[in-house]
Amino acid sequence: MINVKFYLDKADKSKRFPIHLVIRQKDVQVKVATGLKILRKDWDNKNQSVKESDYNFKSINKFLSFLKQEVEKYFDAVPHSQFTDKKVKEKILSLVNSRKVNTDVKMVCEDSAEYEGKTKTTFVDLFAGAGGFSEGFLQAEHGNRYYDFLLGSDINENCELTHLARYNYQLGMDAEFLRQDITEPDFLDNLLKKLKSQEVDVVCGGPPCQSFSLAGKRKKFDKKDDLFAHYLNVIRVLRPKYFVMENVKGILTKEGGKIKEMILQEIKSIVDLKEFHQLIYFLVKLRKAEKEKVFTLDCYNLRMQFESANEKELEKLRDNYIQIIENKFRLLTPKIADYKTSKTDININTIRHGFNLLKRSKELAYVRKKVILEKAHSDLDNDFFAKKFDTFLTSIESDSIIEQIHEAFNNLKPAKTFQNEIAEIISALEIYNYSFEECIQGLQPFVKALKAEKEFEEILSHIRLYNIDQPFVALASNYGVPQNRERVLFIGCRKDQKLVKVVPPTVSDKEKVTVFEALYDLDFVGNDDEKFSYETIDLKSRYNGTTEKMKALIKKRSIDGKPDDKKGFTYAEWSKKGRLNGRFANSKNPFYVRSFEELENTLTHIVAPLHNHKTSKQNDDVVKRLKVILNTGDYDSAKKELKKIGLDSEKRNYNVLKPDSQSPTVMTIPDDYIHFSSPRALTVREMARLQSFDDSFVFQGKRSTGGNKRKFEVPQFTLVGNAVPPLMARAVALEILKNIK
Repeated sequence: MINVKFYLDKADKSKRFPIHLVIRQKDVQVKVATGLKILRKDWDNKNQSVKESDYNFKSINKFLSFLKQEVEKYFDAVPHSQFTDKKVKEKILSLVNSRKVNTDVKMVCEDSAEYEGKTKTTFVDLFAGAGGFSEGFLQAEHGNRYYDFLLGSDINENCELTHLARYNYQLGMDAEFLRQDITEPDFLDNLLKKLKSQEVDVVCGGPPCQSFSLAGKRKKFDKKDDLFAHYLNVIRVLRPKYFVMENVKGILTKEGGKIKEMILQEIKSIVDLKEFHQLIYFLVKLRKAEKEKVFTLDCYNLRMQFESANEKELEKLRDNYIQIIENKFRLLTPKIADYKTSKTDININTIRHGFNLLKRSKELAYVRKKVILEKAHSDLDNDFFAKKFDTFLTSIESDSIIEQIHEAFNNLKPAKTFQNEIAEIISALEIYNYSFEECIQGLQPFVKALKAEKEFEEILSHIRLYNIDQPFVALASNYGVPQNRERVLFIGCRKDQKLVKVVPPTVSDKEKVTVFEALYDLDFVGNDDEKFSYETIDLKSRYNGTTEKMKALIKKRSIDGKPDDKKGFTYAEWSKKGRLNGRFANSKNPFYVRSFEELENTLTHIVAPLHNHKTSKQNDDVVKRLKVILNTGDYDSAKKELKKIGLDSEKRNYNVLKPDSQSPTVMTIPDDYIHFSSPRALTVREMARLQSFDDSFVFQGKRSTGGNKRKFEVPQFTLVGNAVPPLMARAVALEILKNIK
């Protein structure tokens, strides 16, 4: 059996020790440098690994493990008669060198000496998609703080493929990926397993926004509407210092603003369990002082205990709560209905069965989820089937059940003598369904009667785990992105952290990056064309007569878009150079793969300077149509001419990009846009530029798809269109770093 060991050779001038590999097998002994250097204090010779004190320990150990396994495999496969010092050394060197070019075991390339004294801020990216948030956070550094990426999560395999290729293979990080629906019961368990007890400082993510969008039809009972609640469940468990939720502008006005207020209420309802006993003691105090509404206060006390209970405890508490109300109703029933009637009356039975339904809220929630999924799968929308599904779903919501119970009581027409008892039952049912914040509001009259407002507010300040201001609308172009994309940001701040209200713009209106700046250097592809290398664009010949005007649009800028003539780069130069900081200066070359199988086989990686720069195949009529629209300037103005020449289209819209301004919101369908100087749709790379992704960020898997496949597949165009612009995410990440404790 071959003996593979690692040892430290003599230190270099920087007092770092090269790691060498030595193999011994019979008469063969070969020593080979691995190309890695560490401090002596960080080497664990017994375990043949680097200690956690070294910044790069995970990646280095991963590489050493791979090298050992590959060498052992080689010796097992090759006949001993072929062993020579030269051949063995050549083989090991080839393994080492192959890892430097393009491999599944990438090295994190930061200078460990430089980062040794810096503070690491960890983050998790939920609903990660392509990784817009992740990319922006990794670009951000402030003072002695930087970000470390722990985990990304999404339900689509192409999101995972793009994540692994970028962060684990290309950049050499050990960021985990969880491909699972956040609504599944074991999601949190699996999330915690992957995090391995690591503390999370920041959680970011944007739940899918189709059902909130102002641009499209809003669907009632859309399966995506409750994803905020599941996102907040993650926050409750992880307790990060900050969290960021991103969505479309339509969320602010949906249901007349009720959805936004519900989200804010839910955030404020996340409690600090360590301090929660203060509220329970206070409620006991309120009850002792109360003479008339003791039952109601008992209900509030029991309802508040829901907040601190685990899942098993919660189920029992809810059952007990309804049982108490049911017992009160049993005592009331003989007073409002005779024995014979009480057994057959539809209203009495409605009340009883309503209690049963409320007890089974967990089971009904499961049914609700399944029905919503089936509604989505069958594409039920704006039809009679959808209405019937919605009617059923409404009927099993707790609000509707309580409303039905209330109506049944009214139908019984009880005597005035019993109205107070009935009102207490209805009130108790409403409290059962209250949010934490609604409970707080409901308790205010009792608090006021006791003159304990100040004490109550102080207790609330202790038990509320997160503070949050109103969500704000972030315009991407304010952060150096050449696109007028509006997104709403909710930034939750743990009570021990400074409140972040807004993210200040990094550029003024006059300083914003234009479409021409972003795309001019990529205009060297024709119809049904693909390029893997950059080409020089002759602006003089391309824009004869307007050359100086177009050149004036190209400005030297800092990383965030601020004009900087002395040290800056153009937007195109930044895109080619990359905006990641010095930690990743030695990251591997960009590459493209179509599948996980290709990802694991480094020989199939397509390595090139430029990726995702392929144009669609458009027939002659389409090209002619695009020329007319391009020359006219906009689609509406061109419709008359297109109809005249027989080239009119059923397509709802074409957006002609204006070179001297910002693009409209980048969507997921490429032919929604016409290039500012060529009659063609945009490439994935051009759309990525408009989103502020660096050229080194490669979108993996299928380029596009169509029809119903868009529901299940997330090709490159969809990855780009759904992404958070990295430069906007970077601004958010920086603002958090400036305030985090």
